[in-house]
Amino acid sequence: MRTADAVSPGNYPWPMTTALITGSTAGIGAAFARRLAADGHNLVLVARDTKRLREQATELHDRHGIEAEVLTADLAEEAGIESVAARLGDRKNPVDLLVNNAGFGNKGRYLDVSMADELRMLKVHCEAVLRLTSAAAEAMRERGRGGVVNVASVAAFLPRGTYGASKAWVVQFTQGAARDLAGSGVRLMALAPGFVRTEFHQRAGMGTDNIPGWMWLDADKLVAAALADLARGKTLSIPDPRYKVLTGLAKLAPRGLVGGISSKTGRKYGPQ
Repeated sequence: MRTADAVSPGNYPWPMTTALITGSTAGIGAAFARRLAADGHNLVLVARDTKRLREQATELHDRHGIEAEVLTADLAEEAGIESVAARLGDRKNPVDLLVNNAGFGNKGRYLDVSMADELRMLKVHCEAVLRLTSAAAEAMRERGRGGVVNVASVAAFLPRGTYGASKAWVVQFTQGAARDLAGSGVRLMALAPGFVRTEFHQRAGMGTDNIPGWMWLDADKLVAAALADLARGKTLSIPDPRYKVLTGLAKLAPRGLVGGISSKTGRKYGPQ
C-alpha cells in the first residue's frame, strides 16, 4: 500500500465484512460510509435521525449492492449507548470495524455553556467512545481480528476548553488501549482531523468566516488517508501534511501562544 488511495477490499489487515459507523448521516461519518460501501462492505449505520438513516441506507444499497442496517440511537442517552453496544457484542452478526464518529461542539467559552450541555458532550465524546470501543474490542479479541477508529480532532493538541479536552481524552485512551491490545489482532486508531467541510460547525452555530481556505479538508480524502493509516498499523492518524506540521509546532510552542492562535482561528470551539 503506497498511497492513501490504494486502500481496497483486499488491503484491509483482516477479513472484513461489516462496519458500524456512528454519526453516519453527515460529514466524516458519511464519508466513511461511502468509502466502505464502495469497497463492498456491509454497514450498520447509527445516528439519531431515522429518516436520514433510511435514505442513506437505501442509497448505499442501490449504488453499491451492499447491505446497510439502520440503528437509530442517541449516544447522549443511556438507552442509545446500550443499544449500539449490544449490536457490537452480537457474536452471530459480528462487526469487523467500528468507527466512533458521533460528536458535536458547544458554542461558547468555559462557564458560558451550561453544565448540562457540557456533560452531554462528555457522554458522547468520552463515555460512549469508551463503552462502544470496549464492546467492540472484546468481541474482536475473541475472533483475533478487527479494528476501531475513534474520531478525535487536532483540537486535542490545543489548550482550548472542554471540547479539546474531550478529544485529548479520545487520543490518549485510544493509544493506550491499542498498546494493551497489541498482538491480539485488534487495531485501534485515533483520527485527528482539522477543519473539515461538514455540518459540524453549522449545527453548533459556529462562525467559520475567519478560517483560511487552506485549512479546510475534504472528508472523502481524509477518510482514504485514515484507512491507509489504519492498514499501516498507526495508532494516531493526522491525515494531512498541513496539520501534521501545525500539531508538531503546537507541541513545541508555549501553551499560552498556542491557545491564543487557536482562539483566533477556531473561534474558541476547535476544528473538526
